[in-house]
Amino acid sequence: MYQDKELVCRDCGESFIFTAGEQEFYAERGFQNEPVRCKPCRDARKANRRGDGARREMYDAVCADCGGPARVPFVPRDDRPVYCSDCYQNHR
Repeated sequence: MYQDKELVCRDCGESFIFTAGEQEFYAERGFQNEPVRCKPCRDARKANRRGDGARREMYDAVCADCGGPARVPFVPRDDRPVYCSDCYQNHR
């Protein structure tokens, strides 16, 4: 039913293939517009939205339950408990 289409990326101007499988996926989800960016440009755009493409900064903390080490993506405060990943699952 679907056939591969060659599209041109809005950002870099390179051509890319919108595969039949991708078209079927878009149709199943009800997406009406074809992609306008190639995969590398989409990935770069997502990375920029997260903050300059850098990985999230992690902070060291001590778990409030077990006393073990914990790494969290926010600055720990003394007025809020911080849990390691194992203990966090128990509190959910």
